[in-house]
Amino acid sequence: MQTDEGYTHALGNRQVQMIAIGGAIGVGLFLGAGGRLAAAGPALVLSYAAAGIAAFFVMRALGELVLYRPTCGSFVEYAGEFIGPWAAFTSGWMYWISWAFTGIAELTAIATYVTRWAPQFPTWLTALLALAMVLAVNLLSVKLFGELEFWFAMLKVLAIVAFLITALAAVIFTTGAATPANLVSHGGFLPGGFGVVLISLQSVVFAYAAIELVGIAAGETANPREVLPKAINGVIWRIAIFYVGSVLLLAMVLPWTAYDAGTSPFVTFFAGLGVPWAADAMNLIVITAALSSCNSGLYSTGRILRSMALKGEAPGFTAAMSSRRIPVGGIALTGSVFLIGVGLFYFVPTRAFTIATSVAALGTITTWGTLVFCQMRLRARGHVSAFPMPGAPYTGWVTLGFLALVVVLMPFSDPDQRVAFFLIPLLAVALAAGWKLTTVRRAAPGYPIALGEDAQP
Repeated sequence: MQTDEGYTHALGNRQVQMIAIGGAIGVGLFLGAGGRLAAAGPALVLSYAAAGIAAFFVMRALGELVLYRPTCGSFVEYAGEFIGPWAAFTSGWMYWISWAFTGIAELTAIATYVTRWAPQFPTWLTALLALAMVLAVNLLSVKLFGELEFWFAMLKVLAIVAFLITALAAVIFTTGAATPANLVSHGGFLPGGFGVVLISLQSVVFAYAAIELVGIAAGETANPREVLPKAINGVIWRIAIFYVGSVLLLAMVLPWTAYDAGTSPFVTFFAGLGVPWAADAMNLIVITAALSSCNSGLYSTGRILRSMALKGEAPGFTAAMSSRRIPVGGIALTGSVFLIGVGLFYFVPTRAFTIATSVAALGTITTWGTLVFCQMRLRARGHVSAFPMPGAPYTGWVTLGFLALVVVLMPFSDPDQRVAFFLIPLLAVALAAGWKLTTVRRAAPGYPIALGEDAQP
């Protein structure tokens, strides 16, 4: 069945539930937690808990908006309706920037993971092969995307559950170095001070990026008003168990000094058990997690760009749909940036991941802030939702305050993470110029109001 946006209702309850899970488990946890533990120590769990609470309220704000009007344009459409056309333009491009740099980070992670088995194989070539795979999946069909995400997410869940059970057993029976005492030994719970915990919030927010993907999938979901509240509510316990629980156990099973930024902390743990195949199995799973994130990035940005192109806010070719009802133009644009990222990894392999995640976090903050503010505007209109955000509007203001704090703290991060903060003025100028150009083009005589829903490549 084709939707009014030109898409098909190809995603079912099973796939949407797993897309929600996949969005809540990514390389920010599988790889990024290692470097953050090495920097902040056991107190990193506080950062994950604080960002998790903010993520919960963002998802509930999204829930109100999705039930109000499901659309593949997601927060871009909501920003246009509740704030103004310029907000839709800005949020759409910031989301695209977020995913463009997230994809670069994921490709970097894949190349890093593969070096465990093939240290001599060119890392840039690994990243290129991974990009070719996810491009092929996204260009074939929405159903294939949903099915692949289902199995990717299933592997992630199995991996996290296996870790949680094994790690909990190791702590209870004090196997090897595992002991709750690791939370307060080796320099204490706050070895670097509370300031390090605050500074880590930027990278932790990146770890939660993509939880909003389920909102974009709403436009291609059968019975979204029944399926999506369940998927959104499920994010709550996933955050509590998969993120906060995992980081807490990681801090107990090994001293925080055992982790480093170049290795997945989960692989480090299983390797320490003396079972080589377990570490290799986990390494394979974290590769699938990174592939999943790249896959999701191409999916979401393709649809966001098409939504914007139909309003003249993105290059015209990104509105193109294939005969399979796939937004090939938007996917191609994002894929080309991923390809540039492969080049970035070639020149600065040790810094590419940190730089990419810091810029991606800025886009995530913008997206989350937009969703919360749009929900507040929806409520201000007197709308009564069957799936209300708890504590609104106060929780909305607190969440916006938290996101503002993360931005304020950015200049105090390490040099590579500061890149995002110093890009803010440049991005502001570029977005303002882009919006001005868009309004001038729209005002030109004969300029079409829209490109047409069935634009073909």
